[in-house]
Amino acid sequence: MPRLFTALEIPRDAALSLSLLRGGLPGARWIDVENYHLTLRFIGDVEGHVADEIADALDRVRRPSFQLTLSGVGAFGQKKPHAIWAGVAPSPDLHSLQGEIERICQRLGLLADPRKFTPHVTLARLRGASPADVAAYLSARGNFAAMPFKVGRFVLMSARDSIGGGPYIIEEAWPLLQAEPSRAASFAMSAADASRIMR
Repeated sequence: MPRLFTALEIPRDAALSLSLLRGGLPGARWIDVENYHLTLRFIGDVEGHVADEIADALDRVRRPSFQLTLSGVGAFGQKKPHAIWAGVAPSPDLHSLQGEIERICQRLGLLADPRKFTPHVTLARLRGASPADVAAYLSARGNFAAMPFKVGRFVLMSARDSIGGGPYIIEEAWPLLQAEPSRAASFAMSAADASRIMR
């Protein structure tokens, strides 16, 4: 059974920036560039009817599109590091979207994720990497930042590899709402409406 999670895709330009962080760390198994993503909510192995319920509920999400910037690098597991990741600049829109998805999952009976949401893109999984090597890697790349990109949709992904790291398949995608017309454009429309009424 596929392992499901909701995520944001990483566009090509940002993925290329991330790919420059690969290498220089013994014991790292680097994630393939095409498998980069930002997990919003891990769902896990669920029955088909539960997956359908989740997809139906996610269909009702109405959130605006927003800009996101990948920034900084870090590691999970201080004494025994097990993953290297790229971080994300603070984004209220991202947290609002993630929070709504989390509430939907809990309403459908999924247990709350005990870990605090820490938005990141996993770059490598570590096996036997020394904390000193990891610290040296991170300090050499601590000023990483990619160009901002627009998040126009979120997706439901599946992983069929029990180890993790891909390959990932997009099962469904939901567009985010486009920005409202600017105030100037709204004024121009209302002026046109007014002139039509006055005729």
